[in-house]
Amino acid sequence: MLTSFFSKSKPGILLTVILFMAVFFISANLKPIFQEFEMYTLFTKLGVFISFLLSAMVLDFIAKKNELTKRSGFKILIFAVCSVSFLAILQDNQIIVANLCVLLALRRVISLKSRKDIALKIFDATFWICIASLFYFWSILFIFIVYFGILFHAINYFKNWLIPLVAVFVVFILVTTFHLIFHDDFYTWAAWFQNSSFKFENYQNLSVLIPISIILALSFWTLSHYFKLYNKSGIRSRPTYLLVFITLLISVMVAILSPVKNGSELLFFFVPFSIIASNYFDSKKEKGFKEVLLIVLILMPILLPIFL
Repeated sequence: MLTSFFSKSKPGILLTVILFMAVFFISANLKPIFQEFEMYTLFTKLGVFISFLLSAMVLDFIAKKNELTKRSGFKILIFAVCSVSFLAILQDNQIIVANLCVLLALRRVISLKSRKDIALKIFDATFWICIASLFYFWSILFIFIVYFGILFHAINYFKNWLIPLVAVFVVFILVTTFHLIFHDDFYTWAAWFQNSSFKFENYQNLSVLIPISIILALSFWTLSHYFKLYNKSGIRSRPTYLLVFITLLISVMVAILSPVKNGSELLFFFVPFSIIASNYFDSKKEKGFKEVLLIVLILMPILLPIFL
């Protein structure tokens, strides 16, 4: 059974998921690479591909290190399946790199619970979010995660609230310096900012509508289980559960404000969703129903291109 296979944490599971992601990523990008072949395009796609795979690995590390889920392969499988279900994600270099940066930031924010190196972790998290915003502007909203992390774990020192501003200033100086040296001009607001779009016509396309509908339905179904876990958890664990849920809410806001509505804007959502859904699949109840759900999820990216 699939649930039995992925309920364990083995190197073979990670390798299987990585190969699954690789097949879909390469398939989606073969035409863009070879249509007008350039070495720059090839190496760019290679870097994005590595970032895509690293995203799954960092997610797995965050969940295991902070005991957000049991030691199973569900989280990386769900992240992989959701990500490859949207062709727009696989072909969007900017959002894949931005998502990896947000994951690196989330790792530092959640680790604030150890109460060690707090100032450094706050700086690092803000730094990574600022870098993410250079690739995908609206990912700057994840800076609220940093402030929630401070609120939950480091509220006692006023200077902690100022550290994100220092990190923002450092990134601003670095980007300005880079542009002055290599482009002989300043990095402007116009180059950074991306206008929001509220045109959802693409969601009428079945190749986008079907996976979104399945993922949203599963989100609402698994959230109830997640809140039960939150209520049963100890006082020390609750802030971490809340941070994951707040990340989910911010990712929804990022998707709403995104400049293009083609499914790629949902990539940030799949990180907290994978953690929340994994907790449901890790539970011992409803084994038959979970088996069916898992089969549907895995078949979703495989069958969609065939029938649509």
